[in-house]
Amino acid sequence: MQSLLNKRIVMIVINIKENEPIDKALKRFKKKFEKTGVLKALRARSYYEKKSVRLRKEVIRASYRLKLQEAASND
Repeated sequence: MQSLLNKRIVMIVINIKENEPIDKALKRFKKKFEKTGVLKALRARSYYEKKSVRLRKEVIRASYRLKLQEAASND
């Protein structure tokens, strides 16, 4: 029951302008959907991941980002 209370309800609204191609509206929808992170959360919850594994992945990602920042600042 507690997990039901913690879930957010996200509704994406796309206003389609007059004479706007459906492709552009669909592209805007996809961008908004990607920003909500719904799909990413769904994939993360598809299987259980131990806390130690999750923390290890976060450390690896952080070190990768740090390497990218250092490479960008050296160029």
